[in-house]
Amino acid sequence: MKFTKMHGCGNDYIYVNTMTNKINNPSEVSKDLSRFHFGIGSDGLILVGSSDIADFSMRIFNSDGSEAEMCGNGIRCVGKYVYDKKLTKEKNVSIETLAGIKTLRLNIEKGCCTGAVVNMGKPILHPQLIPMLVNGESVVNYLIQSKLGDFRVTAVSMGNPHCVMFVDDVDFDDFEKIGAYLESHPLFPNKTNVEFVQVIDSETLKMRVWERGASETLACGTGACATLVAAILNGKISGREATVKLKGGDLKINWTDEGAPVYMSGPATTVFEGEVDCE
Repeated sequence: MKFTKMHGCGNDYIYVNTMTNKINNPSEVSKDLSRFHFGIGSDGLILVGSSDIADFSMRIFNSDGSEAEMCGNGIRCVGKYVYDKKLTKEKNVSIETLAGIKTLRLNIEKGCCTGAVVNMGKPILHPQLIPMLVNGESVVNYLIQSKLGDFRVTAVSMGNPHCVMFVDDVDFDDFEKIGAYLESHPLFPNKTNVEFVQVIDSETLKMRVWERGASETLACGTGACATLVAAILNGKISGREATVKLKGGDLKINWTDEGAPVYMSGPATTVFEGEVDCE
């Protein structure tokens, strides 16, 4: 099986073209190949395929084998993959995901794609659609009480569920314990990604993510979008766009108004290519 290792702000996946490589059990392949030291090492596996309703399709499997609906950093890399591999000549590309069709405007420099602006769709705020098992029309600054402490969270779906919590400093001691606890909290029937957010100034947010099915990752594109939405809903910033600073790099996020989609801009990088026996 031929593969390409790519990352968006350090959020790294193994990319495989299923139009030329057949994978019978992608969940197990993702678990095996994502292991560091014993495999390629990654946050998961992304399959690039054909689509009847868009230019291409993508499927995302986390390092634990679970399938995710959407990956913001991953979809930018899919855009780079299909352009650099000459599967398309277009700079505007549509990608079918489990969270719907997303459109990308590719950044091209010297014949190669360096990143993309992605229309991530409208944020979903109703708890039944996130899903989160609480009443009301939205979940903003909601109190979760536990033995680990009391947490004020805002829930947003960007095609996948996110639980955003504002903190004074993202580099706190119990990050892993609280992240794992909230990821599997009974209020989230499909589990959730967890973002811890520190407000730097009115245009800058620092975010650390505990990603559903992958533990801590260096970046999360959908999480950065959810972070901006939560910051606006909680009055944490004055405008409607911000730079979200992640461990692996920066993403520019914009949400012009509550009826509009969220736009994400960021880089996409190829690390290396290879071939592996995945049987």
